[in-house]
Parts: sequence; C-alpha cells; structure tokens
Amino acid sequence: DVQLQASGGGMVQAGGSLRLSCAASGFNLDQYTIGWFRQAPGKGREGVSAMSLNDGSRYYADSVKGRFSISIDNAKNTVYLQMNSLKSEDTAVYRCAAERIPPPFISSTWSNPGVYTGLWGQGTLVTVSS
Repeated sequence: DVQLQASGGGMVQAGGSLRLSCAASGFNLDQYTIGWFRQAPGKGREGVSAMSLNDGSRYYADSVKGRFSISIDNAKNTVYLQMNSLKSEDTAVYRCAAERIPPPFISSTWSNPGVYTGLWGQGTLVTVSS
C-alpha cells in the first residue's frame, strides 16, 4: 500500500515541544514535496511547513518561523516536524501530504492544500493548554 502515516500528536502545556512524524510506505519520498498542514476548529486548513526532497529547501508559515523545524530521515523514509515553544493557537489537527510539485513552483504553492492531490496522511491532534 502507498500511504503516509502521521503520528506524534498529543497534549502539551504552552511553551512545550512535540515532534510529529510523517512516515511514507510503499513509495520513496525522492522528488516529492512534503507539506504539513493544520486545521483548528472552525478554521480552514493552513499550510505550516514543507520540505522539497528535490533540493532540501524548507518553507515555513510566518506564524511558526523560528519555532518549528522540518527535517527528514532518509533511512526511515520519514519526515519530521519539530514544534517548540508551542502556543495555544497551535492547537489543531495536523496532517502531512506529499506531492510532486515542479521545483520552480514550490516556493509559491507549497502552502496551498489544493496543490496536494496525491497522498494525505491521517490527522494527528495537537492540543496546547495555556
């Protein structure tokens, strides 16, 4: 089966940290862009971060810059989202997605969930208490 498996969510106090994992199975992540998205209750889906496996470039939403970090373990075919200094407004269901976005368009489209028409992982809930 070709799939993405997201995990690592949980409940944490404000200021704490969590690491989310997005494990790919049935395919290799090479040539893909992996995006992390979140959706809070009553709000739309927001692009949080992405990483291009073409060249290793990384992208972050302004709301998480300096606090979140995206990385990959090639041996495990897994992309991670390290989330530090968590705030109550980070509370949401987080999902990862994979898409082959042509490199010239990655920087301008990575945060658009509509671009990811292929694979989506299931959601993992992150709850930050203040």
